Amino acid sequence: MSANDPTALIADDEPLLRDALERMLAQAWPELQIIAQARNGREAIEMFEAKSPDICFLDVQMPGKTGIEAAQHIGRRAHLVFVTAYDQYAVQAFSHGVLDYLVKPVEPARLAETIARIQERLRAAQPALNSESLLQQLALSLQRNAAPPTLRWVRASAGETVRLIPVEDIDFLRSEEKYTLIGWRDDGGQPREAVIRTSLKELLPQLDTTQFAQVHRSVVVNLRSISHVTRNSNETADISLKGRSDTLQVSRSYLHLFRQM
Repeated sequence: MSANDPTALIADDEPLLRDALERMLAQAWPELQIIAQARNGREAIEMFEAKSPDICFLDVQMPGKTGIEAAQHIGRRAHLVFVTAYDQYAVQAFSHGVLDYLVKPVEPARLAETIARIQERLRAAQPALNSESLLQQLALSLQRNAAPPTLRWVRASAGETVRLIPVEDIDFLRSEEKYTLIGWRDDGGQPREAVIRTSLKELLPQLDTTQFAQVHRSVVVNLRSISHVTRNSNETADISLKGRSDTLQVSRSYLHLFRQM
């Protein structure tokens, strides 16, 4: 690397995702130097002022100051790339072609396109793209949609390994004190279990209600994973899951979900 190599900052509140993006950038753009990682918008602003990177990869939604607020502060002093897990933001503003964006999980092909555009601007010494009006639109959209967005994946520990589990691969979630047990399927369809340090109460508002249903005070099930439901004489029921030997209990309060049995 030389002193003239471009530099970048990555801001994301998930350390695994920051590291994953850094690895992808190292493969796709070896000359790019990642000189800072930030956990939120406030840190991104502080690190930008301290290190003046050429490019900033900013997660849209972060605690405290958002990536949009950080972008408004940075302005045209750096090339900005927004990273979002929620396609609606990309559709609303980024697709106008004025702002660069990546959708999580970041795909290598999409990242390559974004890198090629930034490299061309750097070669041509073009000013950084920015649109204050679009940033304001995005900021208002974030405020209107302040409720927790639908989860795309969860970070979980399985033995000594920490992994990202796509939500669609989850069969059920069960509350265990301050933790939540996740029953999920690996790439081969084999049932697995993992624990996350987030309560079921916190997760519930973020789950897609067309796919997940609460069936007990401490249990949420993926409706697509249900094999059959057996009604009991005491106004409860048992859920059998596809490819799993364990069953989940439906409490009296939630039995109405299965009245059609």
